[in-house]
Amino acid sequence: MARKYVWWQPPDRALADEPLFLAQMMTLGTADDVRWLLSRVSEEDLRRVLEDPPAGVFNGRSWHFWHLRLGLVPIPEPPARPMPR
Repeated sequence: MARKYVWWQPPDRALADEPLFLAQMMTLGTADDVRWLLSRVSEEDLRRVLEDPPAGVFNGRSWHFWHLRLGLVPIPEPPARPMPR
């Protein structure tokens, strides 16, 4: 899964950055891959990703879905990716 969802890094490096790996799966994951993810990590792990998410990973749809799925309401604005100067 690391190779599939964090394709620009070697799998061991992708797994070392758990928040990024989880955020990528939460945003891009297929239904089957999300079921796989939910069988291996706790909802608390996913909540932590949403509380301090990597900027620029979540799209609006996945941001809202996961907040609702995990009971985190009201839903805050997603983090913005900082623009280089």
